[in-house]
Amino acid sequence: MKKTSLVLLLTLFIVKAFAQSNPVPYGHNDTAGKFYDVRGIKMYTEVYGSGKPLLLIHGNGGSMAAFSKTIPYFAQKYRVIAVDSRAHGRTKDDQDSLSFEMMADDFDALLTTMHIDSAYVLGWSDGAINALVLAMRHPDKVIKLASTGANLWPDSTGLIPSYWKGEQVDYAKWQKRLPLKDAAARNTYKIFMLDFNQPNIPLLALRAIKAPSLIIGGDHDLIPVHHTVDIYQNIPNAQLWIVPNSGHATLIEHSDEFNRLVDDFFSKPFKKRG
Repeated sequence: MKKTSLVLLLTLFIVKAFAQSNPVPYGHNDTAGKFYDVRGIKMYTEVYGSGKPLLLIHGNGGSMAAFSKTIPYFAQKYRVIAVDSRAHGRTKDDQDSLSFEMMADDFDALLTTMHIDSAYVLGWSDGAINALVLAMRHPDKVIKLASTGANLWPDSTGLIPSYWKGEQVDYAKWQKRLPLKDAAARNTYKIFMLDFNQPNIPLLALRAIKAPSLIIGGDHDLIPVHHTVDIYQNIPNAQLWIVPNSGHATLIEHSDEFNRLVDDFFSKPFKKRG
């Protein structure tokens, strides 16, 4: 999920409300949790269900708890691998920088460490970007992917202008606080700067994605609809779903329909667009 703004605060409220109403403490369920040594960090994961592997990648500033309405549905037929990304949740990272390429390489290494040759991948917001980058950098690891709320560059064409202006205001506030002495504040600043400066993915680079891809966005998303359509049009084997009456949190605001349609995409033969 993207950092800052009233929209983000509302999304965080929704995520917490669902997490509190769910008896399973996703992100803090030690009976399902395990740390894996991955590329210099200990990556925290929780695994639910059995079947074909499905990797879930959350957004900026969040954790696997964002998938509280997703995990129970998919765990009925998949081996669901929920992950706290580098520098998020229980996955600590002391380095001073972060990139989507670094994070995609983490997920590739995690699957290898778990002895998983390839997986279905579902990503939301920054996790949606990670899903695309993973498919670009490590194509053999991705069977199919669903990406909801991804942007390819951090400006007022990849994000709605009001949101981008809000990030510029927040950036100016951060600069007044530097240098940061508190470790938690430094980590928060690092993940803020991830979205402020990145990603920087040319549209044509998406043509390297070979995995069938479901590209999703809300009709009132933080990501302009035309940008989501551009992503869809530049992936060779892609389908598009613009969710009506939805903001950035498509998988939460419309969880029943979201789960069903993503499951259909994963489980049914892919049909190329004409």
